[in-house]
Amino acid sequence: MEDLVRICKVCKCLSLQKVLEKELIHQKYAEYKALRDVDNSQKRFILQGISLPEEDRLPNALHKILQIALVNSNSEQNLNHDVDGLICLVSSMQISEFEDDLADVCVRVDKKIFRCHQVILASRSEYFKARLSRMKDFLEGRDCLPDNALPCIEEHDLTVGAFKKMIEYMYTDGLKDIDPDQAEEMFDAASRYLLFPLKRVVADALLPHLEMVSPAELCHWLVLSDMYGVVKIREYCLDAMSCNFETFADTQEFRAMLLTLPPPSGDSALRTTAPSAPGAEMSSTAEGNVLDDLREKWLEAEAAELDERDESALLFDKRLEMLMQIAEQERTNGLECNASSEQELI
Repeated sequence: MEDLVRICKVCKCLSLQKVLEKELIHQKYAEYKALRDVDNSQKRFILQGISLPEEDRLPNALHKILQIALVNSNSEQNLNHDVDGLICLVSSMQISEFEDDLADVCVRVDKKIFRCHQVILASRSEYFKARLSRMKDFLEGRDCLPDNALPCIEEHDLTVGAFKKMIEYMYTDGLKDIDPDQAEEMFDAASRYLLFPLKRVVADALLPHLEMVSPAELCHWLVLSDMYGVVKIREYCLDAMSCNFETFADTQEFRAMLLTLPPPSGDSALRTTAPSAPGAEMSSTAEGNVLDDLREKWLEAEAAELDERDESALLFDKRLEMLMQIAEQERTNGLECNASSEQELI
């Protein structure tokens, strides 16, 4: 520990140095009644990350580096879309100009270039690990690129705002806040860039917002969460619908959603989710037919004893069938109205 204190002084790790010095003083003067016959080489001190102040822990330190890199990132309004133009532009972004951020790679998104760090991108995402491993081939034979210029990769079909949020998660393992309008793009980015834990982080940030949205919006989030496999959002929406089923049944958006989902399996032998006894814990890993899962949650919330569950399930299926018929009629009426409006315009 004394050697480690000396290393902290040289490396200017002041917070860690203070913690270690405090423990050394404690060990020097404390009476180790249980360890009186044990020599010092057998004593152990366990230092946890939470012992350090919040500002000196790894996520906060990486966040500071990210902020410096974002400040140093150049926003260009007239970037060429060809590779040669991109490389010549990046040639001006040399390592020596921005020593504070220690960036060693550039990522171009839309018309903005971000200065990033290969070790962070590659360690958090298998996608970036594969891209960066092939980066030498991308830059091969480019004579206009100086030795100390940063290499650059380009990402498509992604907004600047979504990429900022994505690298915030990659650097800090969390998100301070998120715009609900960005959530869908973040789910898509998490799937594309193989950042599956990012879905859970976005879901955690989104849940407080969902408590205040309308039934129509919850229908949208259910379809979205089922598409991207976001279990927490999917379960929240299904729970809300099962506990307030008639409220949702009265909304046109819910009825229209029923037409976009696979129909529930009527025969219990064909169900994608097995019926459970009242109060039994449902498996959080088994995701099946959305309407089957909605039925099971409704049965848990509303149905009677176990011997009446099959009858209740049949009643629920008939109610869904009736709502689908109403939705079909509403869709037909809507198409006829649109056709009439177009005819009047002609």
